[in-house]
Amino acid sequence: MSDNERSGSTVDDDLSLPKATVQKLINEMMPDDVVCAKDTRDLLIDCCVEFIHLIASESNEICEKETKKTIAGEHVLASLKALGYEDYVEEVDDVFKEHKKQQKDRDKKSTRLEKTGISEEELLRQQELLFAQSRQKFEAQNQ
Repeated sequence: MSDNERSGSTVDDDLSLPKATVQKLINEMMPDDVVCAKDTRDLLIDCCVEFIHLIASESNEICEKETKKTIAGEHVLASLKALGYEDYVEEVDDVFKEHKKQQKDRDKKSTRLEKTGISEEELLRQQELLFAQSRQKFEAQNQ
C-alpha cells in the first residue's frame, strides 16, 4: 500500500495552485471591504484545478483524434470551443500568439549570439572587462 493510499489522497491531491498567489489575485479582484475566507480560496483553487483538468483532457482527446503526440496551443483553443467557452478563445489566442512571438524573439537572440563565432569564455572575459571599466569610471566620478 502506497503512502497516498494510506492517507486517502490521490495523485491529483498533489496538483494545486500556489495558495499565496491565488490569495493575492483574490485580494486584487475583491473590493477593499470584502474579505475572502481561506475555505473559499481553497474551493476556488479546487475549481481552477478541475477546470484545468477539463481543458487538458479535452485537448488531449482532440490531439489524439489528429494522431498527434503533443498537445499544442491549437488543441487548447479547439477544446475551449468544444466545451462551450467560446468567449475566452479570442483572448487566449491573443496570449498564445504573444507567447509564440516572444519565443521567436528569444530564439533569434540565441541564434544571433551563436552567429558571432565568439566563445562563451571570450564573451565572459569581455563582460568582465566592461565591468572593470565601468567600476573605474564610477570610482573616478566619486573622487
